[in-house]
Amino acid sequence: MTRPVLRDLSAAAAAVLLVVAAVLVGRSIESGRRTLFVHWPPLFADWDPHVGPGTPAAVLVAAAGVAYGPVLAGRLRWRALLAASWGTALAWTWSLALVDGWRRGVATRLTTGNEYLRVVGRFHDIPAALRDFTHHIVEGAPAPWPAHIAGHPPAATLTFVLLDRIGLRGGGWAGAWCITVGATACVAALVAVRRTAGEEPARRAAPFLALAPGAVWVGASADGYFAAVAAWSVALLALASTCGTASARAAAAFGAGLLFGLTCYLSYGLTLFVLIGAGVLLVAPGRPGARVRALPFLLAGAAVVPAVFTALGFDWWEAYRLLVRRYYQGVGGIRPYGYWVWANLACTVFVVGLATVAGLGRAAGALFRHRSELVRYGGPWGGRREGAAGAARGGGRVRPEVRLAVLVLCALLALLVADLSGMSKAETERIWLPFAVWLLPSCALLPRPRAWLTAQAVTALLVNHLLLTGW
Repeated sequence: MTRPVLRDLSAAAAAVLLVVAAVLVGRSIESGRRTLFVHWPPLFADWDPHVGPGTPAAVLVAAAGVAYGPVLAGRLRWRALLAASWGTALAWTWSLALVDGWRRGVATRLTTGNEYLRVVGRFHDIPAALRDFTHHIVEGAPAPWPAHIAGHPPAATLTFVLLDRIGLRGGGWAGAWCITVGATACVAALVAVRRTAGEEPARRAAPFLALAPGAVWVGASADGYFAAVAAWSVALLALASTCGTASARAAAAFGAGLLFGLTCYLSYGLTLFVLIGAGVLLVAPGRPGARVRALPFLLAGAAVVPAVFTALGFDWWEAYRLLVRRYYQGVGGIRPYGYWVWANLACTVFVVGLATVAGLGRAAGALFRHRSELVRYGGPWGGRREGAAGAARGGGRVRPEVRLAVLVLCALLALLVADLSGMSKAETERIWLPFAVWLLPSCALLPRPRAWLTAQAVTALLVNHLLLTGW
């Protein structure tokens, strides 16, 4: 066994030990003090071994993905690979959701007491609801919003209000929306990885993005939808950094800004995606002057959604201040930071799988070994003679694995900042789905992809069949 493989296995073993510690310590705390407010710590779930109508399909998709995914990822034409990845992610997410049955797994997920569909009727006058939004955030206010509505800017709720307005009413349509849109996050990540690190790493990452363990929570939670919006903002930024023509760069930059602005009005915590965007700008190949000329379009796009919501009377900063107060009024003020600050990372292991843990180790090692390349040629000057075609091939002065390492480690940094903030204590298997998408491409650095893919698929199947997840 080679030393790198041994390091991979050691990283995976350490992740398993972290999960075991989080389970045992969490059970001890919950049985004694009952301050965690989860039934199967560290996950928001109940122990409930079961099978369902989605079980045969989930097993079949997993087996096919492991057997044929790496080969097809290397052989398919690029656009066909993107379509196949989205189709696989859709099949994987739907089958996992239907392990719990249509009603319990999809149709009622977004209709429970704390979910968005409970307040659709209160948005019959959207401008008035937005002007009044902050008056219902804290507990003790008249008709306080349920937890998820209070905990997010109103674009999250408005998504489901607008679905209702166009006739797609009820939990079934809402769940289908989150799964269908959420599955596109893997396509966005592939586009961004290809443009920043090259086509070969993107192809190697494709099966891992399509068979992500996090699909357990994408189907069906609104955070899967948030993950896709945020992912496409990064993908468009990568396109803006490497497109060949000025008009294409401007359009992509404006679109990236527009979606980033929307992302910030879907979830307060996703403002941290600015760190992932910075990673793209740091390592994407291309001419620095072209990138600078795209910045005004990026900023103009980013201003659109905030301007619209502000004009309609919603104050983002005031809402966030009130949310912090609401958070500590409830279980957020009781759940112990000393446990969740590390147990949240155990939750993340369930979402990204052991392969990603090993891949992150490889990414850190690549960055350390080749750090001089990034210092000498990094930033907007990395690969400055390289155009869009060269970017797709992964050329330039900075190695593809270093570019990829910077991208995934920026995502890890964003996740760690969210963790240390104390505003994400528990339920991070759902809340951190947008960040998890950007950790998965690190699996491209691993050898023996079928073995690691098997570990990923087995993780998802075990979680979905042994536990009844809360989201």
